[in-house]
Amino acid sequence: MHSASPLQPRRNIELKAKLASLEAARPIARRLATATLAAECQTDTYFAGAQGRLKLRERQGLPSQLVWYARADGVAARPSDYLLVEVADAAALKRALASAYGVLVVVEKEREIYLHENVRIHLDRVAGLGEFLEFEAVLAPGEKDPAGYAKLSALAREFAIAPADRIASSYSDLLLVERSSRG
Repeated sequence: MHSASPLQPRRNIELKAKLASLEAARPIARRLATATLAAECQTDTYFAGAQGRLKLRERQGLPSQLVWYARADGVAARPSDYLLVEVADAAALKRALASAYGVLVVVEKEREIYLHENVRIHLDRVAGLGEFLEFEAVLAPGEKDPAGYAKLSALAREFAIAPADRIASSYSDLLLVERSSRG
């Protein structure tokens, strides 16, 4: 993976899918992994009114991050441009952003992170939604999107992701739909 200046947007190619079972996906991720990066509990607070999506990611025992990203919704693998900023005082930043923009939704998840070459494989258990698989092919500066698409296509075959299992939107959007359907 590459390191980029925090002021320079980074680019991923992403794919997300619903899983029937994390337990069935875990051995595949372990077999393909060139590294196991982490198991984290994450709380993502999304703020309303942002261009793209803006969230504060709080992670137990790790630095918090402000994450901005722009990604079109769709079930196919798709590019995502993003910025990450490490945050020293997450509570104060959350109060300021909530005051300025309002909180849209909070996503709580348990995430296992594996690395296959330059692709992060996320096995996620999302509170209120279920279990998911997400691929993020991190593109190096100057690397073109087709390289990321090819890697995600190969991984989708390894995990036997059916077209009907692909997810078009973010967890935040899925939670908002779930919340509105409950009334």
